[in-house]
Amino acid sequence: MSETSIDLTKGEKPQDSFTAEDFVFVQENEKLMDKTYKATSYAKDVWVHFTKNKGAVVGCIIITIIILMAIIGPMISGFRFDEIQLQYQNLPPKIPFLSNLGIFNGFEKGVDVYAKKGVSDAIFWFGTDTNGRDLFTRVWEGTRVSLIIALVAVVIDIVVGMSYGLISGYFGGKVDMVMQRIVEILNGIPTLVVVTLLGLVLPQGMVSIIFALMITGWIGMSRISRAEVLKLKESEYVLASKTLGARNMAIIFKDIMPNIFGQLIIMSMFSVPNAIFTEAFLSFVGLGIQPPAASLGSLISDGYKSLTIHPYMLLSSIIVLALLMLSFNLFADGLRDAFDPNQKQS
Repeated sequence: MSETSIDLTKGEKPQDSFTAEDFVFVQENEKLMDKTYKATSYAKDVWVHFTKNKGAVVGCIIITIIILMAIIGPMISGFRFDEIQLQYQNLPPKIPFLSNLGIFNGFEKGVDVYAKKGVSDAIFWFGTDTNGRDLFTRVWEGTRVSLIIALVAVVIDIVVGMSYGLISGYFGGKVDMVMQRIVEILNGIPTLVVVTLLGLVLPQGMVSIIFALMITGWIGMSRISRAEVLKLKESEYVLASKTLGARNMAIIFKDIMPNIFGQLIIMSMFSVPNAIFTEAFLSFVGLGIQPPAASLGSLISDGYKSLTIHPYMLLSSIIVLALLMLSFNLFADGLRDAFDPNQKQS
């Protein structure tokens, strides 16, 4: 290896020596400073990520509109949901501000049904059924029932399913084995069989559906909460609470539950469409809400009978049910992305 000698007396400088001229500032007029970012709360961070999900925002807006219409819809129609008026039977939808555009103008197969039947004192936005009942009132009355069932499903999930899963996962051992065998037995019984058997003891309707959800509807939530507890029960803060003498129930509901409550709320939102569909299916097959009461499932069942003659009887209830289920799925998906750091996207 050859060595290169440098004569410092001749003004030569070593290759590893630098002068001020060798460096140029990137920003000549500003000093380079570390940037500081304003601290934000967890709630604000969740809100920011939620609003970035356009589908979730749209779903939240649609849910709000449907809830408002379920509250005020039957009040503003001027008709009761069970009011039979045979002079108004089988009238197609008629909406004043859209009739000028040639849609929802009371015509069916090119015939003005309102003029044909001599109806000039009433307008029905969703039309009427075979008994002359206002479908606008019945659809929003049925939406109330579906939303009540959804609310009950969420409460059952949080109260029964979450508590069952927390206790099962935390204690483990024989307690967990017995509790999980009970879950497997209940999960093996179809919901349709449970509702049919309850219908023999209880009056068919909302009461039997709620009891069916209480028997089998919380199983999915219990499994999720149990899995979360199995991941967290050996954490340092849990061991510290045990060392300090905290009771088991205090550890479960004060230490572990707050750390998984966000995920459980998200999963309970995913259970809402399932509960709404269950109610609609049971009412469709005649095991749910009984006439003259209305639900989205019973309205779809009634409209299906007249599908080939009067398709509008089926249209409104199907659209509301589809929007309700799709919106809750979008809303729950947005909550999951906002709460779960692993799902966040920049």
